[in-house]
Amino acid sequence: MALTATVRKVALNISDIDHGYYAEHHLTYAQHPSETDERLMVRIAAFALLADERLLAGAGLSNEDEPDLWKHDYSGQIETWLDLGQPDPARIRKACNRAAHVVVVNYGDQSAEVWWEKNRSALMRHDNLTVIGFDAATVAALGQRIARSMRFDVLIQDGEMQLIGGDAHFDPLTIVPLWRKREA
Repeated sequence: MALTATVRKVALNISDIDHGYYAEHHLTYAQHPSETDERLMVRIAAFALLADERLLAGAGLSNEDEPDLWKHDYSGQIETWLDLGQPDPARIRKACNRAAHVVVVNYGDQSAEVWWEKNRSALMRHDNLTVIGFDAATVAALGQRIARSMRFDVLIQDGEMQLIGGDAHFDPLTIVPLWRKREA
């Protein structure tokens, strides 16, 4: 018997003071059985960090030719490609050739740091690549906030993101992304 995806509904009220972006997004994610709660919440946090009215969920885990999130320009070309985790450098190179901007959100424990150190020199060659890191404590705190239906207020200011809401017993979560590499 095949396992089915878990449907997650998310409302994000985003106030990105750093980029002058203010909008509410209502998202529906089908959480693949192999996708952890932490990974899905990192995907939601990445969406909030890069929010745009044209940013959409890609097939990600279920289709290797699509990213976790992406944005197309009005002609249909891929403008932004976002992958989570520790993608293979060959996948990143391919994405950099297909999209104007590529973002990798590398997250987790020591293996994330090992991945970055191992691949840093190869990744630095891509002018259209940004690599952002989320530490293990942030990822664990994000994973605790998962529910079938979620509502968050997101405030982005001075390079930090504050996630407010979810279940009432959680204090606001401050996320300080580690910008490992910025697009040239």
